[in-house]
Amino acid sequence: MSSISSVTLLGSGVLGGQIAWHSAFKGKNVVVYDIAEDALTHCREAHQQYAAIYAGSLGASETDIAATHGRLTFTTDIADAVRGADLVIEAVPEIPDVKTVVFKEIADLLPEHTLVATNSSTLLPSTFAEATGRPEKFCALHFGNGIWAMNFAEIMAHALTARSTLTQITEFAIEIGMMPIPVRKEQNGYVVNTWTLALSNAAQTLVTNGISTPEDVDRSFMKFGFPIGPFGMLDQVNMKTAFDILAYWGEVRDDRQMTANAQWIKENLIDKGRHGAQSGAGYYTWPEPAFMAPDFLAIPDISKVPEIVSLLLPS
Repeated sequence: MSSISSVTLLGSGVLGGQIAWHSAFKGKNVVVYDIAEDALTHCREAHQQYAAIYAGSLGASETDIAATHGRLTFTTDIADAVRGADLVIEAVPEIPDVKTVVFKEIADLLPEHTLVATNSSTLLPSTFAEATGRPEKFCALHFGNGIWAMNFAEIMAHALTARSTLTQITEFAIEIGMMPIPVRKEQNGYVVNTWTLALSNAAQTLVTNGISTPEDVDRSFMKFGFPIGPFGMLDQVNMKTAFDILAYWGEVRDDRQMTANAQWIKENLIDKGRHGAQSGAGYYTWPEPAFMAPDFLAIPDISKVPEIVSLLLPS
């Protein structure tokens, strides 16, 4: 059993909120920190949604839900947030400079024994190890969106991570019901996002360049037996994260198409208030996106042929 009983989440966004709720559901005492009270309010609202999901999908009782709420604390005071933490999980935006500032801010505030992990989905722990002030107690611990169902945790060390740190982090992951995915070498994108970034960028390229639509891309993907397509997944990740990742790697790789894909997301979704599933709209309208409709993968009636043919001809 790990020595981790008190966990602090730095960042109350989609994944930060999910990790906080799930860790509390599994018996950990959790403090959720964010810079703005509005963000914490949104997180509390999301936790009400998760309560319903856990009751319906995981069989959580009213007592379980009440106990989970009771283990959660929210604050905009970062010193207060980390004061009693055994583990601090950073889940702020996927922007290297932002993460570095946060790690430097907490470095002198942490108890000596506290472990630190980044929930980064693409960035390397070695990028931030020095900023934490405790590189031997730092590693990456990346969770999947929809943590109650996508219950995996990618664990990545850097050159100075202590074995004892990795032992406790792996034990913690198992204690909260995660399947550990050991990333054996530092790799941008880890395991999951190495293939999902490629998939998402390829899918968005088809839309950015006017070759297909989100719905038809997802149809082609789901016909292989997958329950959800790339755009359904992106909606659940949220548009800001998708934009940040594509914009960052587009610049790093000097990839004009990836940069154009990020810009498409900004102009067509973010700027129009379509931030993804939690906001009620992204590529799809939620909570009943089109890809969940019974007829989404149905063969169309032959009367639709003229409409389909019109899509194949120059406009």
